[in-house]
Amino acid sequence: MPNNYLSSPLIFLIDILFSIYITIIALRLVMQWAQWEHHHPLVQLIIKTTQTPVKLLRRFFPSFGKWDSATIILLFFLTFIKLFLINSLQDTSYNQGFFIGWLMADVLTLFITLFTFSILIEVFLSWIIPPHTQNHITPLIRSMNEPLLRPIRQKLPSMNGLDLSPLIVVLGLQVSSMPVSYTHLRAHETPEHL
Repeated sequence: MPNNYLSSPLIFLIDILFSIYITIIALRLVMQWAQWEHHHPLVQLIIKTTQTPVKLLRRFFPSFGKWDSATIILLFFLTFIKLFLINSLQDTSYNQGFFIGWLMADVLTLFITLFTFSILIEVFLSWIIPPHTQNHITPLIRSMNEPLLRPIRQKLPSMNGLDLSPLIVVLGLQVSSMPVSYTHLRAHETPEHL
């Protein structure tokens, strides 16, 4: 088992490298949910970087409705591998139920973070880009966030053009992330504290 001096950089590298690719896989799910334009360069990049493992898994796991089961399974599988490697390098052992909770918390944290940042980016772009100006990223972000923002926007009273729905959704995402963050925190504690 690697000592702490070696395991910490290894854990960092495993976490970063796996997380980057897992985020791309998560964006593949988002693009299906948000119905991103298939010919967009970013969409094509996401498809190309994930197509090989997804295509392989589709032989065994057909799509379920509009959701691509192969992409979902790949997301959870790689998250499992990442956490298993990190757990092995930390030389700790958790019971099966706790590890599954850690796995679910990691996936939920990823999506909460993605949607939080996408809403903040949309707000920021609305401040710096003039209305009706064409750019490549705004339509993708808007279609990603709209299903979350629209129900809140419809229930809010008119405020003379001031849209508070992004603030409310971001606050809601952060509140929902609190129990998830607690599971993450417990996962990094030593077994004696569990």
